[in-house]
Amino acid sequence: MERLLDAAGAESRRLRHALTLLCDGQWWTLADLVRASATSRRTIETLLRELRLEQDGDRLRVPLTHTPDYQDLLAVAPPPEDPVAHLVPHYAHALERLTESIAGAPRARHVLDHVSATPDTVLRRALLLGARFWLPGTRLLCVGDHDLTSLAVKLVHPEADVTVVDIDERILAYIDDQDLGVRTRWADLRLGLPASARDHDLALTDPPYTPEGAGLFVARAVEGLTDDGRVLLAYGASERTPMLAFKVQQALSELNLTYEAIYPDFNRYLGAEAIGSAADLYILRPTTKTRPAVTSRLSRLTTAIYTQGPQSVETSQNALTAPHTPSPAPALPLDFDPDLLVGDWPKDLRQPRVKLSTWLAKPYAAAADRVAIAVPPGLETALPRLLLATRAGHVRVLGTDLPPLPDVLAAVYKLSTDAGSLDAVRLPPPDGEAPSVLRRILDHGHAKLANTWREALIAVARAQGATLTKNEARTLIREAAPWSDDLTPLEAPLHRLAALPSAVAATISALTTTT
Repeated sequence: MERLLDAAGAESRRLRHALTLLCDGQWWTLADLVRASATSRRTIETLLRELRLEQDGDRLRVPLTHTPDYQDLLAVAPPPEDPVAHLVPHYAHALERLTESIAGAPRARHVLDHVSATPDTVLRRALLLGARFWLPGTRLLCVGDHDLTSLAVKLVHPEADVTVVDIDERILAYIDDQDLGVRTRWADLRLGLPASARDHDLALTDPPYTPEGAGLFVARAVEGLTDDGRVLLAYGASERTPMLAFKVQQALSELNLTYEAIYPDFNRYLGAEAIGSAADLYILRPTTKTRPAVTSRLSRLTTAIYTQGPQSVETSQNALTAPHTPSPAPALPLDFDPDLLVGDWPKDLRQPRVKLSTWLAKPYAAAADRVAIAVPPGLETALPRLLLATRAGHVRVLGTDLPPLPDVLAAVYKLSTDAGSLDAVRLPPPDGEAPSVLRRILDHGHAKLANTWREALIAVARAQGATLTKNEARTLIREAAPWSDDLTPLEAPLHRLAALPSAVAATISALTTTT
């Protein structure tokens, strides 16, 4: 053991801390020991091989009779405490609620690099935000929130204004179910940030731990900030792989951000043992050169940003180096002559074209009636929004593993699928007041949902020979759908779109009663 610690030199502090834990008389699982010491599993396993241990199932410790042998090797002082640890005991109620919420959250999806932070961690994030910044009235943007930090912030600082953007529909629905006043928006950050997710004072993100993932998520976080905002970033790497941390920090440096603080090992996780189940917490401040750098970074669309799954950086690099790699651009079907191409298509095609991100960001200027959309692997979850982004009469979508579409789209399109393709033919305007209002909302995917809804209600009242003011229409909408302010159909999570038909029907019923 002495030879192992001597060889580690100054870095033996981690090993000595783990040894101290093993000698304190408690039983430890390997996962708990990794997390408590913030040391990678491989390093802890190296330590355990040099010890004579007793075991109780999957738990272990140094026998009590042997602990005196190691007293001269222990780290007597614990690692430096984080700046808000002393506040945690005062928020036992919040910690209890967060523990229940995290336990009941949707299961992690490894293809999205999900690893849950501990309840204690998300509480301390909220406490640190309040200790460093004034949160009442402050706007916080969570760029991805599988950890449910948004809930912790609302529990501790209910007067904060919190918005979450995430690609995982399950997480968005779960956060809304908690009824804490968090706004949710759907977004694939590779394609853009919702218009309603801008002008925030603070942003917090725990991104995929690749240079591509961290660079993209932080760039989107900056995009969602005011000029004097801050980004809080959780990022960690194993003590064995400093080059990985260097590459991520290079990606951050390219965004011309300044580091205001780094809290080592602030974040702890239920998993991620390869990096010690821990990550540092960075506080980053944009400079005058940050926004041009962000614009440059976001102009380079990279679909592979994760560490695992088909959209991992490694998988993408292997595909690029493999011989005879096919082009991702699809062939245009012979039976379909589009006016416009969306996505990546062969360069020899004559039709005008537009990027997927541009298509989702704003209505396309050309009056295209027939549109062909190429959906590359990894971006299939954007399909409902790609269809809502147009008023074309016929849309042909090409892609592999296209997901089932939400039922609400049946109000707009007649849908048919074939191997690797989907046809969406726009239906004629429907009969009936509620179907007409719903259709009008869905036909204006880039417009604020509540504004379109309001004007449609006023038109229905006028057709009934009645008068409805804008304020009266807004009141009806807020009573039926209090979540509908300031978001567009493209930004709305699918569970909100699914609730839209009944909410529209409720406003029509209330309108009829009122008039």
